[in-house]
Amino acid sequence: MTSETPWLTPAELRAWLGLVAVAELLPAQLDSQLQRDAGLTHFEYQVLAMLSEAEDRTLRMSALARRTNATLPRLSHVVRRLEERGLVERAPCATDRRATEAHLTPAGWDLVVRTAPGHVATARALVVDALTPEQVSQLEELSRAMLHRLDPEGRLAPPLDELAG
Repeated sequence: MTSETPWLTPAELRAWLGLVAVAELLPAQLDSQLQRDAGLTHFEYQVLAMLSEAEDRTLRMSALARRTNATLPRLSHVVRRLEERGLVERAPCATDRRATEAHLTPAGWDLVVRTAPGHVATARALVVDALTPEQVSQLEELSRAMLHRLDPEGRLAPPLDELAG
């Protein structure tokens, strides 16, 4: 580090450390709820949720990897575990035999439908209900600004404008 490093101001440091703490604590809380309610990790739930939102509840493994920010080996391992539980099926892509698709089974769909209310309640209890409506708007703006830098291609989520309701 050089003396030209623009060090964080006390306010910036407090904001940064708060963000780091949230980034560390929130995933464990989400995992805990999902393990208790559905026997799933948060990542497994994300895989099922991405499939549940896809056309025909099917995605190429490469597209699913992008949407979940996973490497193909990690995703393959997780999808294999979900297959063993009857929640997902893999098959060769009908239009490109070199590609493999993952498909959410009816049992997988049922699990997502049963699990989503508890997951939303947890997100609400841990984050949304702790904020005022103005702070929720600010969080959206802050998330958008950070995601623009962290994920400029928008791999992990559709543009936030598509979620407007």
